[in-house]
Amino acid sequence: MKKSWLAAATALILTVAPLAACGDKEKETSGASPAASTAASSAPAASTAAGGTIKIGANFEMTGGQASFGNSSMKGVTLAVKEINAAGGVLGKQLEVIQADNASKSEESTRVAQKLISNDKVVAMIGPVTSTNTLGSVPVAQEKKVPLITTSATNPKVTVDERTNKVNDYVFRVCFIDPFQGKVAADFASKELKVTKAAIYLDSSSDYSKGLQKFFKETFTANGGTIIAEESYQQKDNDFKAVLTRIKEKNPEFIYVPGYYEEVGKIVKQAREMGITVPMMGGDGWDSPQLVEIAGKEALNNTFMSNHYAKDDTSTEEIKHFVDLFKKEYNNETPDSLSALGYDAVKMLADAIKRAGAAEPEKIKDALAATKDLKLATGVVTLNETHDPVKSAVVLEFKDGNQVFKAKVNP
Repeated sequence: MKKSWLAAATALILTVAPLAACGDKEKETSGASPAASTAASSAPAASTAAGGTIKIGANFEMTGGQASFGNSSMKGVTLAVKEINAAGGVLGKQLEVIQADNASKSEESTRVAQKLISNDKVVAMIGPVTSTNTLGSVPVAQEKKVPLITTSATNPKVTVDERTNKVNDYVFRVCFIDPFQGKVAADFASKELKVTKAAIYLDSSSDYSKGLQKFFKETFTANGGTIIAEESYQQKDNDFKAVLTRIKEKNPEFIYVPGYYEEVGKIVKQAREMGITVPMMGGDGWDSPQLVEIAGKEALNNTFMSNHYAKDDTSTEEIKHFVDLFKKEYNNETPDSLSALGYDAVKMLADAIKRAGAAEPEKIKDALAATKDLKLATGVVTLNETHDPVKSAVVLEFKDGNQVFKAKVNP
């Protein structure tokens, strides 16, 4: 009887163990969002089983202070993967997205990058969004020799090591960089708005903000303008009235606020409440639907931002295709630039894998570096020697809460 009981118990254990292992595996990869899971399985199961998958990591700010950015970017990533897989995938294999949340923290971005490479065995990574968080991931990509494509980290230090001045050979981006974006804003202020006295109000806790401040100041003063006030705040600050009072006393004709939407919305709102009516401008960090919710439609009138694309720019078929596809997928939602850049990053990676002829990190890295004249939603991309795209920027104006295409600026 004991022998029969032991045999039955053993059989039960052998039956349950594989199921438990499958459950653990599902937990291990459950960092992927429902959207990512949908993208990974968008092709027929038979195709995936026959050809296998190419695993790519998505390291994004899904929670925390930049969550709006991360979620928008992930929508673009998911859309591109679904489109590519429906067309047969890459090299006969389906793309599989392994998503993990860096919680809008640099140290968590480092941990996520390590997990994606070591545990999930991805051959390349997309993200993070911000410069500070991307800089947390760069050392991991370099050490493990796995390509990283940031969607929107614009600080020059991302692709070039400031200590050695050498190019980070496994790090790439699909967005333009701060020197260009800062110049676009300064030239717009000087040449289009005709202002000569500007104030700068930057986020001192952000590499992104400090980079834009530096390059705006250089170009604006070179154009003959004067910076009459420079003030700073930090992320998670809420009351900006004391500093705005000091800025108002200097009588600027223009205020440059290179920051992220959460604080920028409060700054714009409080500035207008205090009677500051001069034009205000920032960079792509303003691009979030939450900016309008925080600042209010009326307060945002007479404000501008530099950005990567304009949804109403009808100059290319790629923009129209992306916007139409996005609206169809997401219940007529209009895509912001973060979604467009997420979409383009996957497209650039898929193009590189195809040209490489193999889903191997080193070959992908070499193919990415050779990217030339690739037509994407945010422009035609050729990567230069520092892995930065040479592409156009746009200036958008806020009118009653809507972003209106103002101008396209070529590099």
